[in-house]
Amino acid sequence: MSDFQTSKSVFLQKIVAVIEENLANEHFGVTELAEITNMSRSNLLRKVKQETGGSVSVLIRNVRLHQAKLLLADDSLTVSEISYKVGFSSTSYFTKCFRELYGYTPGEAGSRARLASEEVAADVPDTGGGRGRVLVLVVLALVVVLSIVLFSFPEEEEVTPKSQGKSLAVLPFKNDSADSTNIYFMNGLMEAILDNFQKIEDIRVTSRTTVEKYRTLNKTIPELSKELNVRYFIEGSGQKIGNEILLTIQLIEAPGDKHLWSRRYKRELKDVFELQSDVAKSVAKEINAIITPEEQERIEKIPTQNLVAYDHYLKGLALLNDRSGAGLAEGVEEFKKAIQEDGQFSNAYAYIAISYYYLDIFLAEPKYTQELKEYADKAMLLDGESGESLIARSLYYMQIRDFKKAVESFEEVLEYYPNTAWVHNFLSNIYGVILPDTEKYLTHALQGIQAAVADADSVTASYTYLHLSNALAQTGFFNEAETYVQKSLAFNPDNLYSQYLYVYIRQAQHLDLNRAKQSLMTILQKDTTRIDVIQEIAKVCYTMEDYEQAWVYYEKMLNMKAALKLDIYQNEDSRIGFVLEQLGRKEEAKQYYESFLAYAEKDQSLYKDLLYSSYYAVTGQRDKAVKYLKAFSEKDNYQYWIVLFLDKDPVIRKMAGHPDYERTLKKINDKFWAKHKQIRKMLEAEGITVPVRSNL
Repeated sequence: MSDFQTSKSVFLQKIVAVIEENLANEHFGVTELAEITNMSRSNLLRKVKQETGGSVSVLIRNVRLHQAKLLLADDSLTVSEISYKVGFSSTSYFTKCFRELYGYTPGEAGSRARLASEEVAADVPDTGGGRGRVLVLVVLALVVVLSIVLFSFPEEEEVTPKSQGKSLAVLPFKNDSADSTNIYFMNGLMEAILDNFQKIEDIRVTSRTTVEKYRTLNKTIPELSKELNVRYFIEGSGQKIGNEILLTIQLIEAPGDKHLWSRRYKRELKDVFELQSDVAKSVAKEINAIITPEEQERIEKIPTQNLVAYDHYLKGLALLNDRSGAGLAEGVEEFKKAIQEDGQFSNAYAYIAISYYYLDIFLAEPKYTQELKEYADKAMLLDGESGESLIARSLYYMQIRDFKKAVESFEEVLEYYPNTAWVHNFLSNIYGVILPDTEKYLTHALQGIQAAVADADSVTASYTYLHLSNALAQTGFFNEAETYVQKSLAFNPDNLYSQYLYVYIRQAQHLDLNRAKQSLMTILQKDTTRIDVIQEIAKVCYTMEDYEQAWVYYEKMLNMKAALKLDIYQNEDSRIGFVLEQLGRKEEAKQYYESFLAYAEKDQSLYKDLLYSSYYAVTGQRDKAVKYLKAFSEKDNYQYWIVLFLDKDPVIRKMAGHPDYERTLKKINDKFWAKHKQIRKMLEAEGITVPVRSNL
């Protein structure tokens, strides 16, 4: 993240000045900053991210901490007084943030400031001969001693296993009532409490999907801890009797199966939201998790005052979790009933929009786009900071294929909910396929792994590992990619995407096209309807210059596209045309060349110049082809598959012999590996790769 203190950006200086004017207001956040600067929240988030590389919340916090550091140089104020003066209502949270940013506690800041001033004094020439040098030596000795003390004996805190830390799983609540129709209420209560825990950044929370698998399994807490890599567990049981809720909550520490805390709640139904927030705050206190003021405000937010509306909402969520088309449709009806009871219930509007998005997944042609927009807009109008509202808007942008706005919207979700694996997976898919950017693809794939793998069912975990493996392969880390594609297949051996990704990882390692072809054909035998595998085999045959075999598979692909009315793989049209031309079918080839040109003209990705280069190469316009190839060589963050196959592509090789051809290919190759070297540093920090050892 760039340093706001040294930035020359007029915009950033203005933003920092506004933050400093509101320093003591603990409630001053993104919304307030947007209002004062007359910017929409999304524009503010995007602009600050461009300037600093980070979020608005982080910028506000860092400005507060910078001012605190300046105040701490003055001994007249206590740490507690300064924390409140710069907008932290919690001294413990202030201490945590300060130490994370500067590497030492606020209590140490004063002594460090004094030492710094003494060092400056020691550098002033002294007319008293050697006394100045002696003072310098004394100060240096003190610095060394204090450094040993300060860094060897940090603030006392509870020692926790590094791999587990403040990790928590909420096990499925038991319904103590003989009335099975109340199960949806207990499940809804559990999910609401779980959602409150997920709003606390200091706690790593296992998802509902994962823990639901253990509802009927008879496993001990230590066994669950080992499987889920979780330290703390919440067990709950209760029932709803009329207008009264009875709920028993137990907090268990997995090592030793130790019961740390328990409480029996007896509340009226109207106090259900207070009950949900009380459980979250009480448990957080027991495990020494810090709740920021912003997080506490979100936890205590009441979604609706209408209990009938809330009851319909819980029924809708239960149906939504059914994950079927019928369940989604029925869920929509329950959410609509909730809105009839409370027209201001933003979460109900948001879930209708979300349901419509997933209902359209079951349809060949989207049916609910307009409804999705209307309900997402209404949810945002009622509560623009709700995670549900932001996700609903993001899905609308996905639906209309406005992927740039979808990215902006998903990143705004992460502003409030930074550890949402589901959002990271959406972004990794966008950057991997739709708006190719290898570095961002890898970044979100890594964050998705960190937030999700322990929280996922086997199929989801398999696809999460697939994303990471693909991102690693695209950036040239083949050995690491192989490790994670193997993990993907361990979770789901039937994942054909992982199977054929593994084929290309091996191709990158061994450069054996014939082996790649045979492996792909083996995968196709498992499911002969896989159009994606068919086109991969066609491409390999094309690259091997086996044009008759290439046409066999391209023709199968084209027939399936026509039968299923699919608008995909238009990027293959230049290769299809070239194959037909080699088979003597020149008139047909021209049709595919023109189709490919139309595709290139519409393309907005970083590969646009490469597409034009391919078109002009295949149509015999070599100078133009090289011109666009040189333009592509100026781009960055392209996939390794481009580097791997570029000099082997029969169409691209039609440029061979041009004076700039070899030099341009080398530049593309060199730029890729230079970027690879930069990315390695990030991967080393994440523990994905090991540092390259020097031979010196």
